[in-house]
Amino acid sequence: MFNILLVEDDFGTRKLMCITLRNAGFLPIPAENSAEALRLLEEKKPNLVIADIMLPDMSGFRLTETIRKTHPDIPIIIVTAKQSQSDKHYGFMVGADDYLTKPVDEEELILRIKALMRRAKIASEQKITIGNLELDYSAMSAKVNGKNIELTQKEFLLLFKLLSSPGKIFTRNELMEEIWGSTEKDDHTLNVHINRIREKLTPECDVEIKSIRGLGYKAGEIV
Repeated sequence: MFNILLVEDDFGTRKLMCITLRNAGFLPIPAENSAEALRLLEEKKPNLVIADIMLPDMSGFRLTETIRKTHPDIPIIIVTAKQSQSDKHYGFMVGADDYLTKPVDEEELILRIKALMRRAKIASEQKITIGNLELDYSAMSAKVNGKNIELTQKEFLLLFKLLSSPGKIFTRNELMEEIWGSTEKDDHTLNVHINRIREKLTPECDVEIKSIRGLGYKAGEIV
């Protein structure tokens, strides 16, 4: 059973969401503030985190940023009454995988959770297959329709990172830190590598990399 850490300071909302999660087959781990959430994160080792923004001690934004430093791979959904585009962008910038506004549709919440769980499973494996593209981390190889695609090591690592969570927006800083180990490297380097990957994968590949203005990049199967 998947454990889900639910960080919500309102008792009624927390209770209702716990019932929703249990009915869907998940085990909720309720927390009413960020301090309790960080303690339970280490004690219970949840598979996913749902966090409200307006918390009494530390905001959900800061909580997300804190969790990301020690648990870079755990899926995080921010749930909040804040609906502005700037709040949503900031949520993704600090490391959220998804963002839902209140009142939350229960069915949509469960669907989002299941989608993130699938992505997390892919990320933990050494091989990724999306459409006609196959990536094998152990061999550092990429194939489209069974034919090898010649990628440099950095190009492969960048593509594997993007496809480890299909549809997730990765910020430019996240990608620079992950692939080059620093955010101080010339930003042009990332653009060049993304463009080279695009050139090598088109036109027959089922996967595309999209630029998200003001945020970064995401990749997934062409619909």
